[in-house]
Amino acid sequence: MSKVLVINAGSSSLKYQLIDMTDRSVLAKGLAERIGIDSPKISYKAGETKVEKDADMKNHDDAIGFVLGFLTDPEIGVVKGMDEIVAVGHRAVHGGEKFNKSAIITEEVMDTIESLIELAPLHNPAVIMGIRACQKAMPTTPMVTVFDTAFHQTMPPIAYLYGLPYEDYQEYAIRRYGFHGTSHRYVSARVAAQLGRPIEELKIVTCHLGNGSSICAVDGGKSVDTSMGFTPLEGVIMGTRSGNLDPAIVSYLAAKKGFGFKEIDNYLNKKSGILGLSGISSDFRDVEAAAIAGDERANTARATCAYGIKKYVGAYAAAMGGLDAVVFTAGVGENDPYIRGLVCKNLQFLGIDFDAEFNMKAPRGQEICLTRPGSKVSAWVIPTDEEMVIAQDTYDLCGK
Repeated sequence: MSKVLVINAGSSSLKYQLIDMTDRSVLAKGLAERIGIDSPKISYKAGETKVEKDADMKNHDDAIGFVLGFLTDPEIGVVKGMDEIVAVGHRAVHGGEKFNKSAIITEEVMDTIESLIELAPLHNPAVIMGIRACQKAMPTTPMVTVFDTAFHQTMPPIAYLYGLPYEDYQEYAIRRYGFHGTSHRYVSARVAAQLGRPIEELKIVTCHLGNGSSICAVDGGKSVDTSMGFTPLEGVIMGTRSGNLDPAIVSYLAAKKGFGFKEIDNYLNKKSGILGLSGISSDFRDVEAAAIAGDERANTARATCAYGIKKYVGAYAAAMGGLDAVVFTAGVGENDPYIRGLVCKNLQFLGIDFDAEFNMKAPRGQEICLTRPGSKVSAWVIPTDEEMVIAQDTYDLCGK
């Protein structure tokens, strides 16, 4: 048996994939959304079979029931029974300093995830709900949790400490954690494979660019710095998140607008970023369309975002003492050639001989090199596959 079920639970959603690890093929996948709220629905895709329907899902237990029902359905299912699923892998956003690698789920692990809720109040409760729902439906099936923060636990203190009193780090665990680690781990390994060189020899900057974005310095296969920090708010400008800003702005805004803590948090996380700068949308595609139509604010918003990414590429090349490759991934990184072009423009001094013309017409959904032959440093588009990383870790820990 080699089939691994991958679960990515949100507060009102649940994405899933069933992967056969013998050939790493995706047997089925889908999404349950609007769980516990109005008009819940679920989708299922297996080969040429596609189903989308309304579903009465009051909680994650109901959602898992629908997922397992699809997978074992006599007509459209891909397994005959639950015993064919060897293990379940769960994506967890925050593992704090407790986890530097994936872990088999025990009650002790669950207690630790629960203790970290205050560091990830939007994400860890959803992870717990997803795990408990699976445990209830599949009580004898081993399960693994894969943490987005684990890949960044190799960062040295000089990269993860803030300029705050050290006792506050000790008492409150205030430090840089970083996120999107599963994605950074995957694409850095893939670009090493494309280059035909051991990852231990390479210095790579990976750019996970989506509605949420982070940049990572990967030196010898290990994360040595990353742009997101104590929370996913820090770093580059994102869809609705401000990214880096002078912390004194918080108290200034509180005084000017009469904001309390919740209002400030909502302002910086949900009303800022590309949405706030452009005044149009948090979706980069909408802002692109407006910029093409001549909207100056939209054009400035995109350029400001790209400028911030470019600064991280240069900073991380300096931090690592060199650079072999830059990788673009996730929704924006894979599909927005304009952003990629702005980031790589005028980086010849780093050894990047960027092919701007090819970049604009590069095929999507493929691993593509964007630099000319002979370029000392290569730039790539590598589609991310976090589910495959989760499945592989799960299989390695308990599937085999």
